[in-house]
Amino acid sequence: MEIAALASAMKYSGIKQQASISVLKMTMEQAKLQADDLAKILEQAAKAMELSVNPNLGGNVDIRV
Repeated sequence: MEIAALASAMKYSGIKQQASISVLKMTMEQAKLQADDLAKILEQAAKAMELSVNPNLGGNVDIRV
C-alpha cells in the first residue's frame, strides 16, 4: 500500500472515530435527560398515590389553646 493511501485511510479512520464519539455523547446526554424526566414523573406519581390512599391526611390542623 502506498504511503499516501495509508495516510488517507488513517485520517478517514480518525474522522470516523470522532463522529462515533460525538454521536455517543449526544446519546448519553439524551439518556440523562430522559432519566431525569422519568424520576420527576415517578416522584409525582408517588405523591398522587399517597394522596389517593390518604386523601384527608394533612388537610386539617387541630389547635387547642
